[in-house]
Amino acid sequence: MTGIDVIGLTAERAMGLLRAGECTAEELAQAYLDRIAVVDPEVHAYLHVDPERTLAAARAQDAAGGDALSGVPIAYKDLLSTKDVPTTAGSRILEGFIPIQDADVVARGNEAGLVSLGKTNLDEFAMGSSTEHSAYGPTHNPWDLTRVPGGSSGGSAAVVAAGCAPWSLGTDTGGSIRQPAAFCGLVGLMPTYGTVSRFGVIAFACSLEQVGPMTLTVRDAALLHQVIAADSPNDATCTGPRDAIELPSAGRFDGLRFGVPWAELEEGVEPGIRARFDESLAIAKNLGAEIVDVELPYSRHGLAAYYVIAPAEASANLSRFDGVRYGLRVDGPDIRSMYEATRDAGFGPEVKRRIMIGTYALSAGYHDAYYVQAQRVRTLIRQDFDNAFAGVDAILLPTAPTTAFPIGARLDDPLAMYANDIFTLPVNLAGIPALSLPNGLSDGLPSSLQIIGPAYSENLLLRLGAAFEAEHQFDFVPAAMRGGL
Repeated sequence: MTGIDVIGLTAERAMGLLRAGECTAEELAQAYLDRIAVVDPEVHAYLHVDPERTLAAARAQDAAGGDALSGVPIAYKDLLSTKDVPTTAGSRILEGFIPIQDADVVARGNEAGLVSLGKTNLDEFAMGSSTEHSAYGPTHNPWDLTRVPGGSSGGSAAVVAAGCAPWSLGTDTGGSIRQPAAFCGLVGLMPTYGTVSRFGVIAFACSLEQVGPMTLTVRDAALLHQVIAADSPNDATCTGPRDAIELPSAGRFDGLRFGVPWAELEEGVEPGIRARFDESLAIAKNLGAEIVDVELPYSRHGLAAYYVIAPAEASANLSRFDGVRYGLRVDGPDIRSMYEATRDAGFGPEVKRRIMIGTYALSAGYHDAYYVQAQRVRTLIRQDFDNAFAGVDAILLPTAPTTAFPIGARLDDPLAMYANDIFTLPVNLAGIPALSLPNGLSDGLPSSLQIIGPAYSENLLLRLGAAFEAEHQFDFVPAAMRGGL
């Protein structure tokens, strides 16, 4: 062991240790690798770890003598392509796939001197809310190993909560950064659509998904977002952030108006989640904010619209996985048989379910009735938010209506699983940013506050998050993780 205590070590503090010469990048990387060796067999948050590659990258940063974030470790969701490193998307159909280039966000991490610790587990092709749909087995929540970490970026959340990485990158298609961040007591940022390049992200639903940070603190989220938020010639939908991302400091809310859509909280919210949310509203008032009611009448239809649009895009995106070009191939007597056998063996049940839903929604005779109608609802949801932001600076909601549920509890009830994203899905449909941060415990498990803002308001959300964070003083180290399992 190196003697470096990585449990609860923030990325900003790790940067400080490196810059002060209190440790080398190699020593810091080794400390995390030691922690992974002890903890990850129980948590199962990593799908791929290559200690030799990690330590070689750390030594290269030590030799380069870089500054700022150089040498700080990071974990990447296994939906992000990594050159010469296995990338599976949590699916058997990509088992053994080695990309020939990095995703843009990974390349930017390399340019900043970040050292990759490995690739993290996820629901197959990011389709899920619990990381139970991974072809490689479920990830366990570090707060309670019998419970899910959320999904689809559950592995990226669990490695940070377990002290196996100071921060990580996930992707958010309908809440897949914010919901696992909520379940694991972390900060998760869903950026404005188009501010972060999706080049090299294995596609699920292109018009919805974004890459974002999962961290222990709001300032860490800002630091990592500074790295990844940029224009890219590789992604025609990416324009980068409108304003430079700033490091936030805690302050007051004087003159700010926060909207709360009370109608969305009328049912389905656990009592402990509601109690913690009400406490956050009290904090906001004490800091000078005005709380007002806002209406988002079409957001209640977000779940239905999402589960037409996302599967439709998935059915198109996943058609490329056929056993011909890369990944798994199951031979058959003819090409059609090979396609069918490969997809049957390679795709899991949740992926097959969404492909079938999406194909049906796009088929002749049903396209207008389902897909076009869902897109109209999407437009109305976006208009709801535009109307709300005409009178408020931000909207507050719980991130999820419940705390982390037991592993296996919802596998046989897809609708109950999907309903856990009821507060996050509308944000993706509208393409606007949202920040999830811890706001206390409910029955010993993390609850979370979601701050939603208009497009390109990341700096505002981070500043508000830093103020809430300072008031809550949340202990982000699970008791079960102190000193190992």
